[in-house]
Amino acid sequence: MKIKAIVTGIILALGSSGIAGSVARAAEVKFGVVDMQQAIQGVEAGKKAKAQLEKEFNAKKKTLQDEEGAIKKLGEEFKKQSLVMNDEARAKKQGELQERVMKFQEMQARSQMELQQKEGELLQPIVVRLRGLIGEMAKQRGYSVVLEKNENMVLFSQEKDDFTKDVIEAYNKAPKS
Repeated sequence: MKIKAIVTGIILALGSSGIAGSVARAAEVKFGVVDMQQAIQGVEAGKKAKAQLEKEFNAKKKTLQDEEGAIKKLGEEFKKQSLVMNDEARAKKQGELQERVMKFQEMQARSQMELQQKEGELLQPIVVRLRGLIGEMAKQRGYSVVLEKNENMVLFSQEKDDFTKDVIEAYNKAPKS
């Protein structure tokens, strides 16, 4: 009986303070979702950017693999020859090999940074244009909020609220600006 009185008091307090109206307005908020990764990969410009990045990646990968192979070969030769080398020659060869390994590691890091930078350069205009389209489409469809659909942000959404495919279609149809 006492709990019922408390609940009734809370309901009356909510109603008189206007919070009930806020709760009703919150129920009118409409959420949409867009999978940006899918959108980027689905638009023609995104496919071209991906192909260009893969081409550059493969070229860098080939260069790195060649250098890695050369270093391994030098390492094997060093192991064979080190038994007959004097201490000074062995230390010099070992120093040269270590220097080459360090340069290789720097080359790997630089290649990775260059690829990330290139990816940013290629994708930034696509993302900006997608966001503009998403904003326009969200307004037209009456969405109050649009969330990026990925496994870390949106755990569940109704299929009807996901307009990723529509965004891809609109992007590919719209004239490039």
